[in-house]
Amino acid sequence: MPILLYNSLSRRTEPFTPLVPGRVTVYLCGPTVYNYVHIGNARGPVVFDVLIRLLRRHYPQVIYARNITDVDDKINAAAQARGVPIDIITDRFAQAYREDMADLGIAAPDIEPHATAHIAPIIAMIETLIAGGHAYAAEGHVLFDVDSYPAYGALSGRDTEELIAGARVEVAPYKKNPADFVLWKPSTPELPGWDSPWGIGRPGWHIECSAMSAAHLGETIDIHAGGIDLLFPHHENEIAQSTCAHGGKVFARWWMHNGMLTFDGRKMSKSLGNVLLVHELLQQHPPEALRLRLLSGHYRQPLDWSDSAIAQAVSTLDGWYRVLRDLAGIELPAGALPVPERVEAALCDDLNTPQALAELSQLADQARLEASVRSKAALLGGGALLGLLQQEPEAWFRRGENAVDAAHVEDLLQQRRSARAARDFARADAIRDELTALGIVIEDGTQGTRWSVLKR
Repeated sequence: MPILLYNSLSRRTEPFTPLVPGRVTVYLCGPTVYNYVHIGNARGPVVFDVLIRLLRRHYPQVIYARNITDVDDKINAAAQARGVPIDIITDRFAQAYREDMADLGIAAPDIEPHATAHIAPIIAMIETLIAGGHAYAAEGHVLFDVDSYPAYGALSGRDTEELIAGARVEVAPYKKNPADFVLWKPSTPELPGWDSPWGIGRPGWHIECSAMSAAHLGETIDIHAGGIDLLFPHHENEIAQSTCAHGGKVFARWWMHNGMLTFDGRKMSKSLGNVLLVHELLQQHPPEALRLRLLSGHYRQPLDWSDSAIAQAVSTLDGWYRVLRDLAGIELPAGALPVPERVEAALCDDLNTPQALAELSQLADQARLEASVRSKAALLGGGALLGLLQQEPEAWFRRGENAVDAAHVEDLLQQRRSARAARDFARADAIRDELTALGIVIEDGTQGTRWSVLKR
């Protein structure tokens, strides 16, 4: 079935076909590594992880790059505050980012380019832009000349004056046009810097992604993805400099943008004190529940984040894993799991994850009723395409078990069985209350008593 994807540049949903048959190139803007990322930063990686899974089912070669921005003024400030070189900061938080994303079930990218490892191609691209009349040097800076690119603003659909009015544009006397943006800037001795034709300095943010994308994926890529907050100026600037540096070639054929997260209906911001770090949320909630919540709304729409929404995600997963636990005795044949057509069809319709999750819920109901090899395989296969239901049911229900004394729990359960056998129901109820106080949930069934931990 064809894959339909919304293109932010054309403002239409279009059938996707790669530039080179059988080969797809995807670039996702990654983090600036000066601290732990917040949960809003995780929405894009989770959503586009599903896209990569879908593309790999349809094409033999998918090359996926997600960069690391490891030179930036925020990194410099963090390093100076701690009195350490920038790589102490960037190495620590790049690794923390990888671990947090892995905990959310996100597969590692094929390529993870770092900005500091691409200084030479960045300088070469800037030199090409100057030679072509699209950039100029001024007072140790190099700036892109927006007036040299008439199509500037096509992605955001506004003219240059509107774009400037709606954005934070640095006003500087050395700029020809207030909209001109920095490709290279000078570094003082206390800041990181590299030798260049314009003196010791460092790259601007926008040129980093253009150079890294070209170095690893080519001058024209199939899909460029990121948060809607990057559409202007970052992605607009990427298009301008890449197109001009590569002789007018199309930079990215599809632009895909995920919507932002809100918290109880309000925008997440440090000033409001409602920024939630992924690193901390992973310690408070099951990672799979966080992933499920991030997939629960259509990726192009805003998504509200709340404790009740996470609780609902946990409850949903409890139900699905309960079905799988009840079907534990059904052995599946070796080999790849089948992906139900209706789950794949939902994802082929511009990554309609809410519909795909609704289909998964129906598959769980069907598996509960049928208890067959076919229905169990369909549930697991559908979950796999979404990056869900990939752990053993008992592992899900025993999450956080290391925080309790399992031997003590089993001893209490044995005492409860003995009390019930002796018809001492008051004692049995007291033991249940004691287990509840420990955060233990017990379920009595035909196969005996099962227990799980009522927390992460």
